[in-house]
Amino acid sequence: MAHDLLLLVPEIAVLLTAVVVLVCEMLRRPRAALSVTVAGLALAALSAIPLLGVESTAFSGTFRVDALSTWACLILLPATALSALLARAELAGEEGEGTVYSLLCFTALGALILAGSGDLMLLVLGVLLSSLGSFALVAHRDDDRATEAAMKYFVFGSVSGGVMIFGVSYWVGATGSTLLAALGGVTGAPPAAALGLVAVVVGLGYKAAVVPFHFWAPDAYDGAPVSVAGFLSVVPKIGAILALAQVVRDLPVGLGWPLVIAAISVLTMTYGNLAALVQRNVVRLLAYSSVAQSGYFLLGVAATGGPLARPSLVVFATAYAAMNLGAFAVVLRTGRDLDAFTGLGRSRPATGAAMVIFLLSLVGIPPLAGFAGKFLLFGAALASHLLWLAIAAILNSVLSLAVYLRIVVPMYRTPDSAPTGRAPNPLASGVWGIALAVTVGLGAAVQLILGRVGP
Repeated sequence: MAHDLLLLVPEIAVLLTAVVVLVCEMLRRPRAALSVTVAGLALAALSAIPLLGVESTAFSGTFRVDALSTWACLILLPATALSALLARAELAGEEGEGTVYSLLCFTALGALILAGSGDLMLLVLGVLLSSLGSFALVAHRDDDRATEAAMKYFVFGSVSGGVMIFGVSYWVGATGSTLLAALGGVTGAPPAAALGLVAVVVGLGYKAAVVPFHFWAPDAYDGAPVSVAGFLSVVPKIGAILALAQVVRDLPVGLGWPLVIAAISVLTMTYGNLAALVQRNVVRLLAYSSVAQSGYFLLGVAATGGPLARPSLVVFATAYAAMNLGAFAVVLRTGRDLDAFTGLGRSRPATGAAMVIFLLSLVGIPPLAGFAGKFLLFGAALASHLLWLAIAAILNSVLSLAVYLRIVVPMYRTPDSAPTGRAPNPLASGVWGIALAVTVGLGAAVQLILGRVGP
């Protein structure tokens, strides 16, 4: 028991942080809640460093301590802390401010459970925990748009979660176990194997906003505070993607799941980019961009078992967390409408340059972090003999350039009037500054991460 608990120190630290933050909110101490959130998440992330290189399980194999779960702590916990700082910049003084910080922690805990799931029941628990927190975060502002977005999100999430719970019961019946390690036994029951795979793709696909389970994302992001939208685009998504990788690593390849994942990947990339092309609301544009980025993540999932699968997922997750949170931090500073970005590069050169770098990194332009992540994902697909999938991803990267130029080009036009937007906020500027450093630096330091991930 003691050994198992030591392996779960990061997750336990996040849980304790969430509870203490909730107590701070009950005492009406939002600043203390923010301080506890950032400090607690930082300590939890630091406690995961000694677990690098560990390949083990806890509590009879139900939780996996491996490269995916450990790097999930090192990526998602700092991302959650940065989201909390963004929330402070946006929501300071609002009622329930401390509750937002607590919900961020609980939702991040659900994502960590997903990333380390070694059991179907823990998979369900992770989806439920991250979903409930996400629903409440979207509904934080008590207005019609937030309420409608949260209700759509809740209904879609409830149905998807129910489908997953129902479907994985077939896997339990076929294998006689809830452990993912026992999934090799589903080969004797093809119908049960297919139903379980469909159910997991539905449940985790909804969390990761992959097509066709993405319909909630644009409305939820647009109805939520910008800081919450940035958080939802990163933390629950990465947790779900890593959970899917944990599931398929034990599924027999003979079931054809790599082809299924690859087909969904192409559909997700293409639809996300095409839908983003027609958006004038920058939050909705980034929402569809986030959908497209889920498609790139799926390259690493489809290649699970290959030598580059895990390294590509870890590097791209790190890059994606930095560049997406940075982009949302600039949106918080500038405004939701595309017209608000007109002249931004001229009136605020530093902010404009940062936004350009984030968007070019999302495209995959070298030597930025997004390029390093995508290069490894393409390599993982090629190593798994999925040449057509790599070609489709490269073509979609070219298409995505047109998406992001819709933001970049107006930024360097001469505005008709003085630019509007929020007054400079040190917290928001600090967030995009940190994100910018990671986005620029990761491309050069990617070898350091690769050396600590392993195949």
